[in-house]
Amino acid sequence: MLILLPPSETKTPRTRGGSLDLTRLSFAELSATRDAVLDALVEVSGRPDALAQLGVSPGIAPEVERNRSLRTAPAQVVGDLYTGVLYDALDLPTLEPAALRRARRWFVVQSALFGALRLGDKVPAYRLSMGTNLPGVGPLAASWRAVLDEPMTAAAGTGVVVDCRSSTYAAAWSPAGAVAQRWVRISVPGATHMAKHTRGLVARHLAQTGATPRTAAALRDVLATDFKAELREPSRPGTPWDLAVTAR
Repeated sequence: MLILLPPSETKTPRTRGGSLDLTRLSFAELSATRDAVLDALVEVSGRPDALAQLGVSPGIAPEVERNRSLRTAPAQVVGDLYTGVLYDALDLPTLEPAALRRARRWFVVQSALFGALRLGDKVPAYRLSMGTNLPGVGPLAASWRAVLDEPMTAAAGTGVVVDCRSSTYAAAWSPAGAVAQRWVRISVPGATHMAKHTRGLVARHLAQTGATPRTAAALRDVLATDFKAELREPSRPGTPWDLAVTAR
């Protein structure tokens, strides 16, 4: 099973420790693209027009400035790096050991800077959105889409792909072929700020139960114990099932 999570704009950086080592990250086949995006981000973050290039407000300037030292900054464990509504609901520190091991195997965070990360990877805090057209690289979603299919398809295995990403990050990879038939997008009726919270609860529930559904219907049944879950068929071939989930 593959559970796709978005990153979070809010992050908890480390103040000391070892720096980034691209060779030790999961999905080694992404290393060349990671290297290119990293170099481009460091370069653009030092420009006078960095905020405009990265599409952020002046209040984010300190985080953009921090991008300039990504090669040497202390690297943080991904499971501790991202904060915010979804990750608060996921609440990794309180998972039982077996559930945490499953989370480390099943969860993949889609990252604008690193493409895809597992919870045990170590990376520095950064500021970059998947919607950015990065000078020297181009539109990031397109750049990652060119290299993500093989590693993500392998990570999915024979189980369902549980998609908790936002549309911005979903643009970086869409399952194809047989995997697309097991692709389930988690939607939350009402599209309120509770959507992230509910998706975090869904990911946590799956890690806790340890169930390994192989069909969209089986996934619905696993979630139905704790959520109101309504499954809708794909609108056309190659698009995801839609599982509308509401916390009880």
